[in-house]
Amino acid sequence: MSDLLLLGIETTCDETAAAVVRRRGDGTGTILSNVVHSQTQDHAEYGGVVPEIAARAHVEILDHVIERALRAAGLGLPELSGIAAAAGPGLIGGVIVGLTTAKALALAAHKPLVAVNHLEAHALTARLTDKVPFPFLLLLVSGGHTQLVAVTGVGEYTKLGGTIDDAIGEAFDKTAKMLGLPYPGGPAVERAALKGDASRFALPRPLHGKPVPDFSLSGLKTAVRLEALKIAPLGEEDVNDLCASFQAAVVDILADRVRCALRVMRERGLKPHALVLAGGVGANQAVRRVLHKVAADGGTRLAVPPPELCTDNGAMIAWAGAERMARGLVDGLDVSPRARWPLGEIESAERGATERGATGPGATGPAD
Repeated sequence: MSDLLLLGIETTCDETAAAVVRRRGDGTGTILSNVVHSQTQDHAEYGGVVPEIAARAHVEILDHVIERALRAAGLGLPELSGIAAAAGPGLIGGVIVGLTTAKALALAAHKPLVAVNHLEAHALTARLTDKVPFPFLLLLVSGGHTQLVAVTGVGEYTKLGGTIDDAIGEAFDKTAKMLGLPYPGGPAVERAALKGDASRFALPRPLHGKPVPDFSLSGLKTAVRLEALKIAPLGEEDVNDLCASFQAAVVDILADRVRCALRVMRERGLKPHALVLAGGVGANQAVRRVLHKVAADGGTRLAVPPPELCTDNGAMIAWAGAERMARGLVDGLDVSPRARWPLGEIESAERGATERGATGPGATGPAD
């Protein structure tokens, strides 16, 4: 198979991103450009992402970000093999902006369109950066998602467990806001935890030891709030100790739940080639350290993309688009944006071949 050159567009939350990736015929890849415009400052005063502000910013900046990505790669639209865009899940206003732009470019340049699931893009990034073969265990931890997924192929995902309330990244952000730390909360909590005493507060580890690898974070978050109320007003040392205790609890929960998921995979006859850590929380160094040990104890390795590829970016969308296109999976211009799009509903190559045989090239299933 010849090389594929894909432009990837990401607008599902508060990063406006575009990138160009080359996927070679042997399945390896190279990032030729990766441009990310962060809207963090636009949302900082609100303590979280405001969907209307995010969508408006995408409209204003996306064309310039795409132009920069193409220029950095030294390519024009005619040289591309296809256009990939995140079609969900995410904030629907932003998703519409990115997908509509991708459709216009694909139509104007006569290029195939690939509508990428944002979660699948996170899942497949380690195949670009670490050449991870199937199957592997994916731990996806971000502000909106906390899932453990058995990944057996492109479009082949089995959810083993997930959060029953808050996502881990969301719990970090809410804890930071509760303690008066700046947005984004994850890095702020991690910095404070480095200066704190993790043994000062006895915080719970919800679902620890349970046989199904699910997560629950709301009780832990409530426990932090109650401890903070007991000792209010808080000084800097108090905040640091609460952050250290909170982060230690999260790390313990992650270690226990991943051990459980590795066990479940093996019980199903799947030997994971790696534990893949993806999502913004994957940038947390304490999380990385404990998962290195958990993976080694479980007879596998930890694969973590570089920090800039753990958070939302265009390269992961371009790579996922190339992985799908290499298997004959492309989409029609009528593909719909989706605010909700579980991994289990993604089209695999086998299902896609059946559907295209029945309904014609580029056909897609109904939107959620």
